Amino acid sequence: MTQNDFLGYSAASLTTIAFVPQAWRVYRTRRTQDLSLPMLTLFTVGVALWLSFGVREHNGPIIFSNSMTLLLSAYILTMKLRQG
Repeated sequence: MTQNDFLGYSAASLTTIAFVPQAWRVYRTRRTQDLSLPMLTLFTVGVALWLSFGVREHNGPIIFSNSMTLLLSAYILTMKLRQG
């Protein structure tokens, strides 16, 4: 693993882990009223686009982090849409 790979995976891990508490809170409370639907939608689409970019570039850190973050943000967005 190169220093750039290590740096990329470290950054990817931290930004992905930073999203876990919000997803856990939504899972635990089943509440999304305080979350902005436009923000969640834009964020989820943006993460999906970053994932697509990472796949096209064969960039492991980008693929790793955005795959995990997409799962978390899609879960939260789905919960938000279910609550109306």
